[in-house]
Amino acid sequence: MAAAVTACAAQPVPALATVTAATAPTAAPATTSTSAAAAEIPDTPAGRQLTWLLDAVNRLPVGDAELAGHFAPSFLENIPPAQVNQALAGFGGMRLDRLDQAQERSLSATVTAAGKAFTLALSVDGTDRIDYIQFSGVAPASWSELDQRLRQVAPRAGFLAAELTGDGRCRPVHAVAGAKTFPLGSMFKLYVLGAVAERIRSGAFGWDTRLTIRPELKSLPSGELQDRPDNSQVTVLEAARLMISISDNTAADLLIDKAGRRTVERVMRSWGGDRRNVPFLTTRELFVLKGADHPRYAERYLSLGTSARRDYLARVVDKVPVSKVRAWSEPRELDRLEWFATPAQVCRAYGELARLKDARVGEVLSITDAGLRLDKAQWPVVWHKGGSEPGLVAMSFLARTAGGRTYVVSTTAVNPSVPLQQGPVAQELLTLTRGAFTLVTSS
Repeated sequence: MAAAVTACAAQPVPALATVTAATAPTAAPATTSTSAAAAEIPDTPAGRQLTWLLDAVNRLPVGDAELAGHFAPSFLENIPPAQVNQALAGFGGMRLDRLDQAQERSLSATVTAAGKAFTLALSVDGTDRIDYIQFSGVAPASWSELDQRLRQVAPRAGFLAAELTGDGRCRPVHAVAGAKTFPLGSMFKLYVLGAVAERIRSGAFGWDTRLTIRPELKSLPSGELQDRPDNSQVTVLEAARLMISISDNTAADLLIDKAGRRTVERVMRSWGGDRRNVPFLTTRELFVLKGADHPRYAERYLSLGTSARRDYLARVVDKVPVSKVRAWSEPRELDRLEWFATPAQVCRAYGELARLKDARVGEVLSITDAGLRLDKAQWPVVWHKGGSEPGLVAMSFLARTAGGRTYVVSTTAVNPSVPLQQGPVAQELLTLTRGAFTLVTSS
């Protein structure tokens, strides 16, 4: 049970689960949870489902009818019963160590399975059935532990935890290669959102302006706009929501077209962005360069200067139909053909977005937290954008405390030679990020 991760875009972790067969531990001999542990479970809707889960993982596969009695229909629509059983198969013998938080309809707990500790988050809907369940590694207790675990994730990794000052500047709290440049994946869409907001502030157009989904602007998934009828329309606000919340690639390209490529470049440069992002590629162009008759178009493009690259995009690349693109599963040109930034530059982008003080920007970036699930009482505001392609997993968050202090955490894992296990890597980065937000407040 995992977020789908596709080339060029990281889908948000759904309000479901982020467990995969790859991330689950090897099944241990079945045992029952101890009576002491069971006694800790409250008699609440969430508690009763936890009691059921501790029993169910030891008698898999659970039948479809029983699963339907314990999981919400919306959950099972996204993750069918067979996948639920497959994901839970690695948690046989799971025992409850302690309850960390317990409310009427949600809880988090520390559990152990196959000798490994996990944090389990669970919530139920209005019918008392599970609508969210997430297993994640235990968050690091120190910066040194975080660094050690980060080094184990990928051959190259970047990390920055920083506090945003009142003027939008980043005050680093802890960093690993914070000034080194990494590929961004779909985190480049932060710059697109910023350019759109700047153009709206100047009066060029509005959030309710309608965009036409012209066939030549359609990209490839992730997203949904590529499947809508040619020449149908979508508002700027809806496109922005889709671009950030489900990393819709066609939405991003529509917004680049509306704001203007050079406007995106100007905003990116004014925010201290990497000059290698000029020309600022659309997702469609990146797909063609990397996936259509590779490496023909890519090598030609990379051999040119900036002005000639612009001409080549317009004259050649933009004329190649996306039907010519073939998916790739190995890392491809991650250090030469991507969007780029340092963790510090990602933080700066969040700072600039916050300085815009546009409620719509905050709304768009708050749609999903990708499963981070910080305590809402302590962290009432959370913004998120991630990105990925083969060999790359990246994620970034802004979170504001109830007391008004704002922090940014950006994490990137890269292996330019071998594909990363996207599910496990994303889950570990999410766990490290969650720990970082706890550590920054005590630093």
